[in-house]
Amino acid sequence: MLKIEHISKTFNPGTINEKKALRELSLELADGDFVTVIGGNGAGKSTMLNAIAGSFQIDSGKIVIDGRDMAALSEAELRAARRDITMIFQGFNLISNLDAVGNVELPLVYRGVSKNERKQLAMEALKSVGLEDRMKHKPNEMSGGQQQRVAVARAVAAKPPIILADEPTGNLDTKSTQEIMEILKELHRSGRTVIIITHDEEIASQAHRVIRILDGRIEEDYCNR
Repeated sequence: MLKIEHISKTFNPGTINEKKALRELSLELADGDFVTVIGGNGAGKSTMLNAIAGSFQIDSGKIVIDGRDMAALSEAELRAARRDITMIFQGFNLISNLDAVGNVELPLVYRGVSKNERKQLAMEALKSVGLEDRMKHKPNEMSGGQQQRVAVARAVAAKPPIILADEPTGNLDTKSTQEIMEILKELHRSGRTVIIITHDEEIASQAHRVIRILDGRIEEDYCNR
């Protein structure tokens, strides 16, 4: 499903702040993989995730998703391909004056989903993360763990096959962290490909496959079943 071939990325090239974030990194993921990517600050793990998401252009190499070279697609084709990918962030990034349903609906508006359908999808997504009793609550009326569950629901409401999670439990306590991990595991069991960025060994150990990154390169890649 996802193939990364010798990708490199340097930020601020030729300046005093030059940073080689990715160095000839290669990786292949199968449909339905459950992977954690672990490494220290500045290792390149978040850069890799954002490269997959198409947040910026890589300097060299190739990213292939379902046989499609992302760099070879037209702008319209690229937008369509990106709909197969969703991201969950460490920060909840919720809109303060919208309730949970409204926050989950928002990306569906941009996808052109009809009003009735997007409300139905939003409610289904919130139920799937255990927030059926918080649908009308605004962010400041919910705990951090509940807000992150809204963020997860927002990311998966359109049912994309690839879920990228960048430190999704970084702002949460131990109980909320495990709740979010159980939701991500359930999403994987439903057939999604899940890639989680973390610096936490305990989080990393819960995935079926662990990839360690150091200085923009894959240092270790092993199964954890």
